Amino acid sequence: MASPSIRPATPADLDALAALEVEAGQLFRSVGMPEVAEHEPGLEELRRSQDRGLVWVAEEDGEVAGYVVAAMVDGNAHIEQVSVAPAHARRGIGATLIGQVEAWGRSQGAPATTLTTFRDVAWNAPYYARLGYREMSGAQVGAGLAAAMDHEASLPGIDAARRCAMVKDNESPR
Repeated sequence: MASPSIRPATPADLDALAALEVEAGQLFRSVGMPEVAEHEPGLEELRRSQDRGLVWVAEEDGEVAGYVVAAMVDGNAHIEQVSVAPAHARRGIGATLIGQVEAWGRSQGAPATTLTTFRDVAWNAPYYARLGYREMSGAQVGAGLAAAMDHEASLPGIDAARRCAMVKDNESPR
C-alpha cells in the first residue's frame, strides 16, 4: 500500500474535514466518552488555521483520509488536532500527519513538538508514546499550553484529570 500524500488544506476541504473529525470522534463512545464523540468542531477556528497554512490533508486513493492542524505554542510546534477517517485507520496515516507537523516545526526552528491528549485512551497517549512523545510534568508546561489545556477542560466530557501534555524533541530528519 502506498503511503498517503500530504497537501495543504484548501477552503473547499473544510466542511469535509469537520465531518471527518466527527466521524473519527465516534470512537470515543467505545470508551465511555459520548460527550467527546458529540463535540462539533469549530469551523471558524479551522478556517483561521487553514488561512494561516497550518492545516494539512492526507489523501489515500484519491480520498481525504485524515488531517492535522498545527500551531506554534510556547515556541514549539503544537498538534492542535489530528483525525483519521475510520475507513483509513491503522495504516500509518496519523503518524504521517504528525510527522508533517514535526517537519514544519523543524522548518520554523521549533525545538520540540507538543500535543495534549487523554493519558488513558489507547489511541491517545499510549499511541503518541510509541511515536516518541513523553508526558510533560506540570513544571514543563508553558503558559500557552496550560491555557490550551484549561480551554479543553471547559469542553463537554473533558475531564482534566485524564488529560496530559506530551512533547517530542525535534530532531533532524534522517
